[in-house]
Amino acid sequence: MWRFLGQRFLQMVITLFLFQAATYFLIDAQPGDIADLLTLDPNIPPSERQRLRAELGLDRPPVERFFKYIGNFYQGDMGVSFQEYPKKVIDIIEERLPRTLVLFLSANLVSFWVGFVTGKILAWRRGGWVEYASTITGVILYTVFLPWFGLMMIWLFAVTIDLFPAGKFLSPINWLTAPVNANYIFIRMTISTFIALIVIFIGTVLSNRIESRYRFGARLVSFIVPLAGLLYYWQTSEFGALAWDITSHLVLPVLTLTLYAYAGTMLITRTSMLETLREDFIFTARAKGLPEKVVRDKHAARTALLPVWTGLIFSLPAALSGGIITETIFSWPGIGLAYLQAAVVEDIPVVMGILT
Repeated sequence: MWRFLGQRFLQMVITLFLFQAATYFLIDAQPGDIADLLTLDPNIPPSERQRLRAELGLDRPPVERFFKYIGNFYQGDMGVSFQEYPKKVIDIIEERLPRTLVLFLSANLVSFWVGFVTGKILAWRRGGWVEYASTITGVILYTVFLPWFGLMMIWLFAVTIDLFPAGKFLSPINWLTAPVNANYIFIRMTISTFIALIVIFIGTVLSNRIESRYRFGARLVSFIVPLAGLLYYWQTSEFGALAWDITSHLVLPVLTLTLYAYAGTMLITRTSMLETLREDFIFTARAKGLPEKVVRDKHAARTALLPVWTGLIFSLPAALSGGIITETIFSWPGIGLAYLQAAVVEDIPVVMGILT
């Protein structure tokens, strides 16, 4: 077994090395370098450009620079950013990655839950005008061009209605005299929200052991109480206004991604439910005299959940890779936007750090 694990580990190392080599030389093959971009001013003498190129190590041959980077990488050093010198690459990743994870995980989890419940109900009550309208809406959302859809959401909710900010992570004017930075507030928001979700989950699980006539009330309480506690915590906090500023900027991109991802989950759930309802065990459950809600939720929906759950797992990497488009549209400073900006200016350490 240890031999097998060793072979697999060696294969992983070789694959990673080849991926890093291909990525590094493709980026380096672009015309010019960051020194040219940083010294576009014609008044800057060529000697200063050469000095900057030497300081960044760009005067060395590409192969020598690559092996120096690899040596530092496998020692845990990803280098420093050319564009934000002397900021370390690992610091940029630690700053940007949580923003991307919160954005996409929030949208995917909400869209999964809403899409599954909606698809389940539509399949159960097939044939009405609500099902037809919902299905057509789902198909439209599923096939819509994401950049166009994002721009339309900004035009509607930020420009026309003026309900949410048009983009970015925060409003700089609200942070001029802030005693802490935005990352500190964002991390606290993430932790407090995660704790509230854990409490809601525990309350929902415990409510399943309560008699059916009290179950809905117990679930409602288990949802309202943690949410009210979370709102009260930030309402009474000295950083409440700063937290609301970040939240208001987060709502529109999360809403856009939720609507975009919801359609696929709803359509898959509806199709899976329709196939499950034709199975023999559904007829058996009804023949036993089980209530329709029990047949729907505990027999049909649980079986129909399997392909939907598989689709969610496979969609998470695609959602993160699509972050470049979404974060660019909403100017959300996540890992996707950092990658795009670094690739444009040939900030090789940042690109390599994000990809590997």
